[in-house]
Amino acid sequence: MSQPTDKIPKVRRVAFAGAIGNVMEWYDFAVYAYMAPIISSLFFPSDNSFTSLMATYGAFAAGYLSRPLGGVVFGHIGDKVGRKRVLILSVLLMGTATFAIGLLPDTTQIGPMAAVALVLLRIFQGFSVGGEYTGSTTFVIEHAPVNQRAFYSSWILAGSAGGFLLGSGVATLLTNLVTDAVLHGWAWRIPFLFGALIGLVALFLRRHLEETPAPTDEQPIERSPVIIAFRDHWGDMLRVMGLALSVNVGFYMMFVYALSYLTERMHVSTAHAMDINTFCMVILTVLPLPIAMLADRIGRKPILLTGAIGIIVLSWPLFWFMHHHNLVMVFIGQVGFAILFSWIYAANPAAQAEILSRRVRVSVLSIAYNVCLAVFGGTTPLVAAYLVQRTATISHRFIT
Repeated sequence: MSQPTDKIPKVRRVAFAGAIGNVMEWYDFAVYAYMAPIISSLFFPSDNSFTSLMATYGAFAAGYLSRPLGGVVFGHIGDKVGRKRVLILSVLLMGTATFAIGLLPDTTQIGPMAAVALVLLRIFQGFSVGGEYTGSTTFVIEHAPVNQRAFYSSWILAGSAGGFLLGSGVATLLTNLVTDAVLHGWAWRIPFLFGALIGLVALFLRRHLEETPAPTDEQPIERSPVIIAFRDHWGDMLRVMGLALSVNVGFYMMFVYALSYLTERMHVSTAHAMDINTFCMVILTVLPLPIAMLADRIGRKPILLTGAIGIIVLSWPLFWFMHHHNLVMVFIGQVGFAILFSWIYAANPAAQAEILSRRVRVSVLSIAYNVCLAVFGGTTPLVAAYLVQRTATISHRFIT
């Protein structure tokens, strides 16, 4: 049965409001990643640039390590109080932390406390986004028509990729408009302050949404939904983790850490590396939408299998392209990964939400998804940087 025409604008407003919160979340994380070399020198100064960069990525990972705690808290709120409350609280807390980073003094002003304050704000950010993706995905899925769930939920990940795209664009614009001295002096704060403005827009949109109506035959949860999730739904948690793992490690490898790798190891200019990354974000913003429409027609499983098999078969040749001295070959390699990830991106949110019981959907999704990102996603740039440094050093010693 098709959706009544008067319901369609409402569903679109819900999807857009859910997506814009993810725009803000991933915009902030993208800006932090792209500004990592500057942040490392201002907050983690060291004679060894690699040590400073590792400390900066460590602070990046700290934000992810606090996400499971946020998932527990927001999961409880979402299942006991309401989905809308999660959406409002998460974006409000995230915007506050982002704004605070934009005003944070560096080590030349308050010494080592600057690094401590930055790490604490990253932890606070991680906690606040523990309910963002999962809360917005649940909210959109429960408002969308059954035959369009993949399409409307794909707006969430389109918002995530769009946030990375916006963060990349702002970072690129700044590097082209101001000198390095100005960028290190004060201009690096602009993207974080701008991120708080995105948060205000998201907050305004979400305040005017209607809460997800609970089924009339559903019994209220008497115990903590988190306890019920661990006791009765641990198998569903593992399935959600598997779906999250299928794309997140590769994403953080190819579109967060790869920027540093291409510039430092492959000697690609920062401008060219950012241009390639920006183009990939355009693909990840646009391509999942039509693929999600296909997932609504033929099912989630064929779409997910297509992406997974493609990654297994094509990862080695695409990495070979990225290690080529020709910039066009590097471009082809990274774009190839963006196309493959788009297939998993398109069906992932709907597949994750649909396997879960509505009564504890936010709790199960929040805990499983955020544990996966804390252990495997946010730590990927840190682990990759360490492994590349170690293997390069070992290889050099062996050769000499």
